[in-house]
Amino acid sequence: MDRAGLAAFLRARREVLQPEDVGLPRGRRRRTGGLRREEVAALCDMSADYYGRIEQPRGPNPSEQMLAALARGLRLSIEERDHLFRLGGYALPRRVPGGDHINPGIMRVLDRLEDTPAQVVNNRGETLRQTRMAVALLGDETAFTGPARSLHYRWFTDPASRLLRPESDHAAHSRLLAADLHGAYTRDGKDSPVAELVEALLTASPEFASLWRERPVLGPYCAPKRFGHPRLGLLELHCQTLVDPDQSQTLLVFTAAPGSESHDKLQLLSVIGDQLG
Repeated sequence: MDRAGLAAFLRARREVLQPEDVGLPRGRRRRTGGLRREEVAALCDMSADYYGRIEQPRGPNPSEQMLAALARGLRLSIEERDHLFRLGGYALPRRVPGGDHINPGIMRVLDRLEDTPAQVVNNRGETLRQTRMAVALLGDETAFTGPARSLHYRWFTDPASRLLRPESDHAAHSRLLAADLHGAYTRDGKDSPVAELVEALLTASPEFASLWRERPVLGPYCAPKRFGHPRLGLLELHCQTLVDPDQSQTLLVFTAAPGSESHDKLQLLSVIGDQLG
């Protein structure tokens, strides 16, 4: 581990980032550019004391998980993330299409959507990051582990995952998810993580296996999605997508038609946030 080099790199990246880059207000009392240490710590889901000791440098050797959190919080590019891991004394993470590292451009867009349900998912249907509004609408989809990290896997193996959707929409949604996986499998090939997920689902779900044999393909039109929120009732939302081809990740943004009942419900969700979750 290059402790001094790691500290200097973190400090340099912190000083370059501006509050607006990560969705934070600048405030009138901010006299210098860059982020404060406590702001970076919050973005990385770690204590300010822990982060400060790494940057000074006098702290413990950060784990690979901590370095990944630092890369995400500091909005590092994949090349910068690799440099961070070298400084930390670790082998470089394998560059898997649709992996966990979010493109900083996608993160900058997500940072500006705090009043909107939005989330980043990879090509296996694993949710990597959510806004507060997305958690309030859909629940914390980042908390799952193993194959259940994939919303595709949960849909076909866990009946509880279907409670958020009206039963009359289940068949169409099953076909849509199967088609989405089929497209990812075609792009990534038989030796990819997507192929491993497909094999697991073929074993675990007869419904998925039946749909897979039909080789479904996604169409150009994405119909509005209906969600049955436990407190707000039925919402009909449009899902806009921004695709990052390099990382095989997609930013999903859920909106409602202005003046509609669903739009009013989203505004209510914005006021009371995840207290309804």
